[in-house]
Amino acid sequence: MDALIIVDVQNDFCSGGALAVPEGEKVIPPLNRLKGRFPVTVATQDWHPRGHFSFASTHGKNPGETIETASGLQVLWPDHCVQGSAGAEFPPDLDLSPVNMIIRKGMNPLIDSYSAFYDNDHASPTGLTGYLRGLGVSRLYFGGLATDYCVFFSALDSLAEGFEVIVLTDAVRGVDIPAGNIEKSLQIMTDRGIRLAVSREV
Repeated sequence: MDALIIVDVQNDFCSGGALAVPEGEKVIPPLNRLKGRFPVTVATQDWHPRGHFSFASTHGKNPGETIETASGLQVLWPDHCVQGSAGAEFPPDLDLSPVNMIIRKGMNPLIDSYSAFYDNDHASPTGLTGYLRGLGVSRLYFGGLATDYCVFFSALDSLAEGFEVIVLTDAVRGVDIPAGNIEKSLQIMTDRGIRLAVSREV
């Protein structure tokens, strides 16, 4: 069985948002056109508490700076997707009617969570694997934001969990931080056996 995973299509990641991904809102039309083509659709939602560890303001630093952590290098971001804020909500033009489950992530104030499957330390699962396996899902299609962070880590983790993985390139956009990161991420994914496709091929 196939499932569509819509990663972090939220107001703060679209134009005018606190951490706007260039052309982020352009993933919405191809995702909406996929309505009814998947028996299972899951959406993820960044859901950070105020003062989250990944926020530059928490450390008195500027967005884009990095710090070393026990789970690796942490890029520091502007405050974004704060629990209950308008920026954390899904854009009104994203059709949520096909969505069977919403996975909220990044709720631990002390660690970031790019992947739909685990916090960045890989110690705390979100429960998504069990949900999908329980429904008999074996192949995942990914769209959303951002190509080189949350989509990238979600796709790699899903591959490690034993799923077949396809990333829909017309339904993702990236931040490209640092420069060249989108191209690098796409190359790593294809090298690992993740297939790149476009939504019209579904």
